[in-house]
Amino acid sequence: MFHPLSLYVGLRYVRARSHKFFVSFITWASLVGVGVGVAALIVILSVMNGFEGELRDRLLSLSAHARVTANANAPTPSRADWLEAERIVRGSEGVAAVAPYAEIQALALRTPEMLPVTLRGIDPKAETRVTAVARSITQGHLADLTPGSDRVIVGEVIAERLGLAPGDSLTLLIPTVAADSAPAPKLRQFKVAGVFEVGLQDHDGVLVFAHMDDVRALAPGQESGLGLRIRFGDALAAPELSARVRAALPKRFEVTDWTQDNANYFRATRIEKTMMSLILFLIVAVAAFNIVAMLVMVVTDKRTDIAILRTFGASPRKVMGVFITQGLVIGWLGVAIGVALGLTLALNVATIVPFLEHTFGFQIMDADVYYVTTIPSEVRWTNIVAIGGAALFLTGLATLYPAIRASRTAPAEALRYE
Repeated sequence: MFHPLSLYVGLRYVRARSHKFFVSFITWASLVGVGVGVAALIVILSVMNGFEGELRDRLLSLSAHARVTANANAPTPSRADWLEAERIVRGSEGVAAVAPYAEIQALALRTPEMLPVTLRGIDPKAETRVTAVARSITQGHLADLTPGSDRVIVGEVIAERLGLAPGDSLTLLIPTVAADSAPAPKLRQFKVAGVFEVGLQDHDGVLVFAHMDDVRALAPGQESGLGLRIRFGDALAAPELSARVRAALPKRFEVTDWTQDNANYFRATRIEKTMMSLILFLIVAVAAFNIVAMLVMVVTDKRTDIAILRTFGASPRKVMGVFITQGLVIGWLGVAIGVALGLTLALNVATIVPFLEHTFGFQIMDADVYYVTTIPSEVRWTNIVAIGGAALFLTGLATLYPAIRASRTAPAEALRYE
């Protein structure tokens, strides 16, 4: 059977048992290094993708996909303007639900503690169509927020710090402005109807929900705190759909999507993923340097074989092909092992982590410290392809120098002392 010379000899060199232990050791170290580096990259990026997805779900549990607010550089919209804006938003492409809201800053008081909070007035029926606030309430019911009831639902962190439970009283200090533009703070006592928990400090430690009519009654005639909360059919398409809504609305309104509201979270996650990828990719780079060292030693060891091949008419290109084949087989076999191992671990993190915690008696994500107590994993095939392709390219690049060095071996010089 016909075999290309470079492929045939290169595969023979891979299968042959080397008499030099050090060369053999570096070969196996290179293969294992490439496999471990690729597997570590896949597992770490999958776990970070999982945490990013968990963070996104928690952020969207009480955050709308987009918000319509008044433009600070334009005249304050009237009630009629808001009704018209709501009509336009409902008719926009991709909009699944719209809910009005009113939001003011307040100070929560309960002797001897006080906390700055955001008092958000909502329409309970409309809010459940926009966010998952109802599923986040651990005690009480969203239906208890009725007009004129002066009832509120507070975050878990607020309830813990102020010692609140359903049925307790909570005093809110609301900064308002009188007709003569002088400060006129108001004190209003509310009854705690329930507690919600999302698992994010920005929600659990800041938000207080009340009925929209109760909130607007605290600052009559002030329309600056009004807005619309929008839910799209696809949360990931929010930036594009928000731009269309913004184009349809008058200039006195601003539209902000959830990716802008939470840009710092995702920017930090992207930086962490990038730095982690670069650090872990150094493992693959070190393994690639090992391949270079191993092939250089093999070229030195096989100088006589190279000279014989050249004497029988093999071209320098065919000699290069021999050692490129040997290096690629070792490197790409390591990549294949790493991808298989990485996928196995990443797809079974939910099983492996609890097993390790039970076996060794420790908890990786302590509930007393972290909001997220399990390690999520989300395998993205674009990451797998990118990692595998980069590793294949790097290991292929590592074969070039030794192969070029082999092709430049002079037959007469190599055979002189043989």
